[in-house]
Amino acid sequence: MTVSRIDLWVAPEWFAENLQKEFPQIEVVRVISCGHVDTALADAEILFTQSISAEQFVAARQLRWIHSSAAAVHQFMFPELVSSDVLLTNAREVHGLGVAEHVMALIFAIAKRIPESVRFQEKHVWGQEILWDGQACPLDIAGATIGIVGFGSIGSAVARYARAMGMKVLVVRERPGKTRPDFVDDELPSSKLDEMLTQADYIVLSPPLTPETRGMMGHEQFAKMKSSAYLINVGRGPLVDESVLIDALNSRKIAGAALDVFDQEPLPGDSPLWDVENLLITPHTAGMSGDLWRRHYALFSENLRRFLKDEPLLGLVDKQRGY
Repeated sequence: MTVSRIDLWVAPEWFAENLQKEFPQIEVVRVISCGHVDTALADAEILFTQSISAEQFVAARQLRWIHSSAAAVHQFMFPELVSSDVLLTNAREVHGLGVAEHVMALIFAIAKRIPESVRFQEKHVWGQEILWDGQACPLDIAGATIGIVGFGSIGSAVARYARAMGMKVLVVRERPGKTRPDFVDDELPSSKLDEMLTQADYIVLSPPLTPETRGMMGHEQFAKMKSSAYLINVGRGPLVDESVLIDALNSRKIAGAALDVFDQEPLPGDSPLWDVENLLITPHTAGMSGDLWRRHYALFSENLRRFLKDEPLLGLVDKQRGY
């Protein structure tokens, strides 16, 4: 089931056709219209989708496995599914590297003052002296400290890229490992988030959205950040209290931010976020890639093979933890 408002998130025809050829023992149904969802779900045992409602789930009595085409799975965390025996997997490995590249692009854009230069170009202004005199001179990446919240496929890839650029890497995660990766300088538990916030020049949010992480960046957290620091959110919009962020940016409590995700998407045209000068907005494009569906197919077809042979699935979600 691949119903979506934009074609990017709808599985292409070849996806279903190749699955049918590779696995002739199953019937593959590609649903791209909301009007056909309930009929398709009635007999479905396996579901490839971005989301499903509790009502649809209850009605789909044959379901045994749901695969989320997104890395996020908070939309599946309703009681009926969580308490069921239905397996849930996600596509975190599909999106990890691409989103991490987007994070690094945002860091480069911020550090090298690309948004300001674009605005100067639009006005036909040679802004070299303005950038220097305005104390907004481009910065070096090497030697800066990056703090990464969440250490899944996105966070770990960001850490590797950041280390390759000569950055100091701090990681905050729910359960630090017994051994620290050699590309991480320090690994802290979630309870020590504030400790990281006081040190980092760039703070990257990529944890799953859970009751514990919702609103994790609020008044107290922004107060802990350095005035020269930047926040980057590629996780989910509700991780950040947007009204508090706007105040922190307008008052220059922090230097700036870059957001790819928002509380409400698409971001409304009247949102005050659009007019915040030191905020860089990308329209939830971090996961977009021309290779996206090829990677989806590689993961899902391998998992389908495993499912049919009753082997462990890749990307299995712990429904009790919510990720």
